[in-house]
Amino acid sequence: MVDAWRRRARCSAALGAFVALSCALSGCKRANEPASEPVSATPPASRIHPELWPQLSPPVKDDPELNARLEGLLTSLSPEEKVGQVVQADIASVTADDVRKYRLGSVLNGGNSGPHGNDLAPASEWLKLADEFYLASMDTSSGGHAIPIVWGSDAVHGNNNIVGATLFPHNIGLGAARNPELIRRIGEMTAIETRVSGQEWTFAPTLAVVQDVRWGRSYESYSERPEIVHEYAKAMVLGLQGEPGSPDFLKGKHVITTAKHWIGDGGTFEGRDQGDNRASEEELRDIHAAGYTAAIDAGAQSVMASFSRWQGGKVHGHKGLLTDVLKDRFRFDGILVGDWNAHGQVDGCSNTSCAASFNAGLDMFMAPDSWRELYDNTLAQVRSGEIPMARLDDAVRRILRVKLRAGLFEAGKPSSRPLAGDFKLLGAPEHRMVARQAVRESLVLLKNSKHRLPLKPTLNVLVAGDGADNIPKQSGGWSLTWQGTGITNANFPNGESIFSGIRAAATAGGGKATLSANGNYKAKPDVAIVVFGEDPYAEFQGDIDTLEYKPGNKTDLDLLKRFRDAQIPVISVFLSGRPMWVNPYLNASDAFVAAWLPGTEGGGVADVLFGKRDGSINHDFKGKLSFAWPTTDAIAARGNQAKPFVYGFGLTYAADGELATLSETAPSRSADAASTREYFQSGRAGSGWTVAVAEADSARSPLSAATGSSASGALKVSAIDRAAQEDARLLQWSGSGPATFVIERTDPIDLQREANGQLSLVFDYRVETPPAGDVTLSVECRGDAQSRCRGSLPVTELLRSAPRGEWRQARFLLSCFQAAGANMRAVTAPLSLSTAGELQVGIADVRLDTGLQDVIPCP
Repeated sequence: MVDAWRRRARCSAALGAFVALSCALSGCKRANEPASEPVSATPPASRIHPELWPQLSPPVKDDPELNARLEGLLTSLSPEEKVGQVVQADIASVTADDVRKYRLGSVLNGGNSGPHGNDLAPASEWLKLADEFYLASMDTSSGGHAIPIVWGSDAVHGNNNIVGATLFPHNIGLGAARNPELIRRIGEMTAIETRVSGQEWTFAPTLAVVQDVRWGRSYESYSERPEIVHEYAKAMVLGLQGEPGSPDFLKGKHVITTAKHWIGDGGTFEGRDQGDNRASEEELRDIHAAGYTAAIDAGAQSVMASFSRWQGGKVHGHKGLLTDVLKDRFRFDGILVGDWNAHGQVDGCSNTSCAASFNAGLDMFMAPDSWRELYDNTLAQVRSGEIPMARLDDAVRRILRVKLRAGLFEAGKPSSRPLAGDFKLLGAPEHRMVARQAVRESLVLLKNSKHRLPLKPTLNVLVAGDGADNIPKQSGGWSLTWQGTGITNANFPNGESIFSGIRAAATAGGGKATLSANGNYKAKPDVAIVVFGEDPYAEFQGDIDTLEYKPGNKTDLDLLKRFRDAQIPVISVFLSGRPMWVNPYLNASDAFVAAWLPGTEGGGVADVLFGKRDGSINHDFKGKLSFAWPTTDAIAARGNQAKPFVYGFGLTYAADGELATLSETAPSRSADAASTREYFQSGRAGSGWTVAVAEADSARSPLSAATGSSASGALKVSAIDRAAQEDARLLQWSGSGPATFVIERTDPIDLQREANGQLSLVFDYRVETPPAGDVTLSVECRGDAQSRCRGSLPVTELLRSAPRGEWRQARFLLSCFQAAGANMRAVTAPLSLSTAGELQVGIADVRLDTGLQDVIPCP
């Protein structure tokens, strides 16, 4: 039966990959799918047939005493208390007093949330806040029942929110290791370090089976093949939660797991985050459910619903998937939790009201900043009967069941529990050893010409590249901050950069290692190790149109060629969250290592690159590609890729490491593909965008070089210097009548997920002449029946109060424009600036960015 499932899944995976990889290489034009109206929760094409799905028998069996206790508590709760249990708020938007008043069942910390606004707070502050929330949930001084709150956290590669914690390689690297026992140990250690800071629930593991690695979450996936995800799901769940039936299951040194994101997030069209999975029901079952069957069979106690759609239907509103398959067919009896305000994307819903998602089967709303109004509306919907009491009772029963199984009612406050506050366990030597082992086993050797590796430790080694001494870059997204940005090596007190590991290996072997990020040197080295690759990102911010590595930016390639031209052997260590088209870099390297995102134990790289002093091997390469690696513009299905880097490829030191010269003709790209993040950079409009001007309601005039004037001269745009020659523009309104400066395109783009994710429109500005009249900043869009719409914010006072002649930065949350009327699903102009009065202002670097610091409040 299992072998038949694996054969079926393997064939389905190969079929689903055919178009995905070809388009990933060539950057096929993305369909922007503006959809002026939310997509129906369950359109006809996405009907499910539960009888086609396997029946499962989860291993957790409750004793009669627990069941009696559960039912007795449930029947004693008021509707208000029940609704409180199904709402989860983010710690940036909720206080202990709120928990006490609303009897909330759960809190979470989002990627950029930390105790009292400090996401880099020490672990002791996280533990202290956990106590505050717990004590509030148990306080019955104003009535109600004492029900312990549960805190969920994205501990996805270690307890990665906490300074000093061990950060293991991201899942894509672990998939290359092919070692389920190692995965289980990583789960155990992640659980221990999570308990230290007071959290009981992790939003892991991610069980996506990624079919198009242009997706920005590809590094959270173990493999493009369902069999690896299936095997690893069981191992990670058992490591995190413990064995079902054992005394410490979910307790002590273990935590509650979350299998996510149910279902199909790894198979969306064009690898679009929160996009549409168009697979057949059989492919959805055989490929994308593979990890969930294993996780549930291992006793996973929560599942997170996906932002994505299946055949047009939002999973968050899909009763067939949430209830008929997951709960009824799979017999899953734990918590089905939502994702970050994802219920608000269901047809007829908003972030603050969504009976449809709850009635479809969601048990707990993840309502980070919308929780208060959502609580009020959900309670009203229960009272009106729109949400049946039986459905509410089912959700609360599941939440209480997991809390009882985890022993939270008897556990006491978080700081009193085993392991809590034992901060020496963060980055403990044993944990770091396992992380270092994981790094070693995840490395995949793609090229080893003339057996350049392993290196003799007696050599004079130059270490170059911007990733060499850069722990944030080697750790990637979800590392202390959501995007893994805004941090330095100093924020990783128990971490080791790749260069530090190389230096230690060379020094111990009698050699020498010198760091020079730009590759300059005084004395010619024996060999150069160049560490480079993708900069950190997370979720939709990592979505890309083509797998070509940094199109148009050849800084890293020039560095490799400079060493090659100087006849210095080059060892490339490539950091990435996915396989990428790097043919020129492979050709310019003597050896090339795919290091993925190894986390905080950079020394694991040196363990493999260097041999022993006697010439023998220290650690051989073990990693095998869990995703095919692209080398041409016409690769067939992953399972039939011709050569050289098929799924499962990975050299050892004994193998022939020669590689024929690869074509350096870059994959073709769609000329009009729009950048969804950068709108005006270096004096030019972003890819797919046009700078234009207009007067009143007259037709707009495109400016080919982003310079020129409106028809009567009411608005003039000229080039000025900011950081480089003509990299900014001066906008001069004469005051003779209304005029608009706009960055636009005809085909709209969908920025709804960016608005949900608290991204901001950011630009630099310099006021030369303050405004004489009102000034509005707008996001323009398409509305119903293709009508034009906009959301406008007043910026008059911002510009009037700015110092003259001084560059400053403005940050406006996209959600502010949405609240003002913009349809973020169909944006045609991310920036439009209008006034009728005199104004002179410089503008540069128009883009989207993360982070809430210095955001200008919505009016």
